[in-house]
Amino acid sequence: MSPTSKALATLQQDFEQLIQRLDQVTNGDLIQQILAVLLRLTEADLDRLDWKVIRSSLRDMERALQVFAPYRHTRKISIFGSARTNSTAPEYQMAHDFAHQATERGFMIMTGAGPGIMEAGNKGAGPGHSFGLNIELPFEPGANSFIEGDPRLIHFKYFFTRKLFLLKESDAVAVFPGGFGTLDEAFECLTLCQTGKSPPIPLVLVDRPGGTYWQNWHDYIQRELKGNGLISDEDDQLYTITDSVEQALTNLGNFYRVYHSCRYVNEYLILRLNQELTDGQIAALNQDFADILDSGTIEKTTASLQELRDEQPDHRPNFIHTAHLPRLKLHFNQRDFGRLYQLILRLNQMGAGDAASHPERK
Repeated sequence: MSPTSKALATLQQDFEQLIQRLDQVTNGDLIQQILAVLLRLTEADLDRLDWKVIRSSLRDMERALQVFAPYRHTRKISIFGSARTNSTAPEYQMAHDFAHQATERGFMIMTGAGPGIMEAGNKGAGPGHSFGLNIELPFEPGANSFIEGDPRLIHFKYFFTRKLFLLKESDAVAVFPGGFGTLDEAFECLTLCQTGKSPPIPLVLVDRPGGTYWQNWHDYIQRELKGNGLISDEDDQLYTITDSVEQALTNLGNFYRVYHSCRYVNEYLILRLNQELTDGQIAALNQDFADILDSGTIEKTTASLQELRDEQPDHRPNFIHTAHLPRLKLHFNQRDFGRLYQLILRLNQMGAGDAASHPERK
């Protein structure tokens, strides 16, 4: 047996002992699976560069997870837009005002930490209310002065890990005019929402008053994508175009007026609500949205045992933050996500008064 084979055999024995100890650790089953993947990779024919990519990716994720952990129950809005936008441009001032007013309503702001629209977002949010997810590029100066030195500034090596957290941690997205990177981020968000790889979140595309950037983009989507059957008829429900900061904020806040969040439990999609609906309202939903169900009807339900287990880990026995919320369950076809957005819009229209007193909390 070669020295490498002997070392791997010893590693396997150590791993088996570790597996036994993880049975007593919260989320130990998932940790076991992660370690098992790494162990299998040691047996693959990987070169040093492959291991460097794995290491750097995990380091990116480690830093981000640690920074975001204390804020997991505060809703955050990602702001995307051009790094080249001048501070005198209308879009810059709108991004500043949008971020400032969003934080006044209790939300936090996330940007890519660069200049232009990103700088406007961090500046408008003010100290202590924003995150910067920076990636160092040789042709850009680094993080803007309004997030530099902040403990919520995270430096990423890779674009893909940076984008993962810009979207994973987002409860809403506001996109201002920009170049390739901005459009890439907008389309990534749309793709994740269209395919159900992201929970439903509101996406607003903000332009200067009278601007044509997003309207021309929308015309292209309608003509070339929708017109040629490349997207579904309802996929344009995944975004809203506006030239008003106030309307953008209203759109994002209203998304969580009655709707709170969702998750899958076995074959059912569970919609958590901030307000209970009447039997008549649920009957109306069943009449109008039967086409998105694989079977059965939309029904009231309560927190499942799986949800309670996930929200009440062993090391935090008193931590349950959504168990009290009313719920709906439906056997969603996991295909018509534009229609699902229409269902969420209908839910929010059914609320009595200000259904969500704290839409910024999750």
